Amino acid sequence: MKKYFSELIGTFLMVFIGTGSVVINSLYNNIGQFGIGVSFGIAVALSIFLFAKFSGAHINPAVSIALFFKNKLNSKELVGYVMFQLSGAILASLSLQVLFPLDKSSLGATIPSGTWQESFVLELLLTFFLMLVILFVQKKKLAVLPSALIIGLVVGLEAYFVGPICGASMNPARSIAPALISGNISHLWLYIVATISGACIALYPFTSKDLP
Repeated sequence: MKKYFSELIGTFLMVFIGTGSVVINSLYNNIGQFGIGVSFGIAVALSIFLFAKFSGAHINPAVSIALFFKNKLNSKELVGYVMFQLSGAILASLSLQVLFPLDKSSLGATIPSGTWQESFVLELLLTFFLMLVILFVQKKKLAVLPSALIIGLVVGLEAYFVGPICGASMNPARSIAPALISGNISHLWLYIVATISGACIALYPFTSKDLP
């Protein structure tokens, strides 16, 4: 169970800090998009640094599903990972709702600012490139700290540059939790389908011997 609770706590940490920065910025306008990107990047890096040795620190159902198709998880493990990731994310959004009841950002829910088609393509591409970086880090067998910093940097940069357009979710749990708790589920399907598709597509430019 240690690996599952690691996923729960790691995902809680990422969603609480990441979407929490969106909530605080909506209330006080003191962080800005750069600060939000930095918050997400640091939260992801910290979660990986703390929990990679226990569970791999997926903290993302799209990553877990892709690794399942790569035969790195069996079906029972996949169900456990996803359930605990979603539980951690929902607990984080519930905590933010209690702490910031006046929030007007729908708890940091990801909502397209343009067309849904634009956001779908962006989310697919963002998650595709994130998964490529994760596969690269695994293949190179980098130590935990540089791995955490590299992946956190990618998440932070993507959140900074594209967040105002599509929300830069790259993670179904990150989108599902604030959407469910705030009741703002418009276009939620997009952030589930596009992110999972992007992560899985990232597996296919490579042969089996190219993958870690």
